[in-house]
Amino acid sequence: MEKNTENVTMMTYVRETPGQVEKNVNRRKELVAPLVNEFLRGGYSSVLVIACGSSANASRCAAPFMRKYLGIPVVVTTPGAFLTSDFLPGDDTLCFVVSQSGCSTNSLAALDRLRSAGRRAVGITGNLDSDFRDHADLVVDYGVGIEYVGYVTKGVTTLALFLMLFSLEASHDTGRLSDEGYDHVVGELELVPERHRTVQAKTEEFYSAHLKDMLSIETNYVIGFDQAYGIACEGALKFGETMKVPSFAFEAEEFNHGPNLQLNPSRTVFVVDDMNLGSRRAHELYDACRCITDHAYLITCDDAYEKDDHAFVANVGKVSEPTLSPLYLLPFFQIIAHHATDALGRWDDFPLMRDYKHCAPSKTEKIKDVMPLL
Repeated sequence: MEKNTENVTMMTYVRETPGQVEKNVNRRKELVAPLVNEFLRGGYSSVLVIACGSSANASRCAAPFMRKYLGIPVVVTTPGAFLTSDFLPGDDTLCFVVSQSGCSTNSLAALDRLRSAGRRAVGITGNLDSDFRDHADLVVDYGVGIEYVGYVTKGVTTLALFLMLFSLEASHDTGRLSDEGYDHVVGELELVPERHRTVQAKTEEFYSAHLKDMLSIETNYVIGFDQAYGIACEGALKFGETMKVPSFAFEAEEFNHGPNLQLNPSRTVFVVDDMNLGSRRAHELYDACRCITDHAYLITCDDAYEKDDHAFVANVGKVSEPTLSPLYLLPFFQIIAHHATDALGRWDDFPLMRDYKHCAPSKTEKIKDVMPLL
């Protein structure tokens, strides 16, 4: 069946995200049941998430929440690292491979490696009718719905949400999380759709107010701690793949140990506030970057920065569970990436990229059906 892709852009899916989040929170038990059942069945004591690109970044966004509520180590690695290492985690580690399209060749190879090692190959995807079904023993739909544009947005947020919901339900089912604690987190999750819409609106205002700077972004750095590092990774990826500019993500303290020496007045830095244990240090690094470049910005929910022209203040109210913040702060980077790329006319790849992709393909042929606007 022909897909209707007329007038569909990244922004189509940014705007759809709050509704999908609300739907998935409401059906959370049903949505995550297959993975929760697998977790409970195996009696696992750690989790290894194998993902690349935006799926890896969504997993990094979710990992701090997962560790907090599951109370066990949660590690995010890439298929490349998994496939080129001789090490394979023990049977007490739940390993699963994530790919929104289900067509990433390295993710399929990772599933094959799990199978060849006699391990259960679990695949998490946004597309059940994908190559995953031929390579995995268990395929779980994480609830993104439809997203035809390759520069994914809705898929990132809904994957992070799925991993958080899985951890929440598993923690509650095992008795680690009390009914009261569970209800508190659900209450915070129910605020996410409106917070996401608020950040969308505030980002539009920020982009207009800083239009010349946003259209002048070249080499840039996005930094943060904990879940803010996950946001930073996705922010840098979005800027790099859309605007086609050098974009680098760093855990904030790592940035301060070498990469900071690359700063000059032409460089752009975005500091993402984790609004938790790393917040004070993030603010210090923001101030330090401002000593060198006028293109340094703080992304925060701290109203104390309301009068700082270089601070994006989300205005989402009291944040009582900071590890959920990627669910509503991600659109800041998604919207700026879309608008700047559109204004600069940079959607087209470099002419020789076709040859590059022919030499080193990253997707199977099915991707043309899954994401016709890739």
